[in-house]
Amino acid sequence: MEGHNITVENCNRITATQITAVDSFSDKQIVLGYAGGRIVVQGSGMKIINFSKSTGAFSAVGTITAARYIQKGLSLKQKLFK
Repeated sequence: MEGHNITVENCNRITATQITAVDSFSDKQIVLGYAGGRIVVQGSGMKIINFSKSTGAFSAVGTITAARYIQKGLSLKQKLFK
């Protein structure tokens, strides 16, 4: 398995590789699963334009304001009290 990549272009398009699942999505937040945990993408007017579970390719458009990684295996308490 090659390395994981994420790219945000002009704050209005996000692409990622090695994505295993789209855990949840709305026009304000998309939660993606990858081997190391989760990625939370926040913004407005977001739409998923591509997701292939077989290749791991993902892309979405909209106004991207944040992309945050959450490591696999952290408890809720560890996430809240870093």
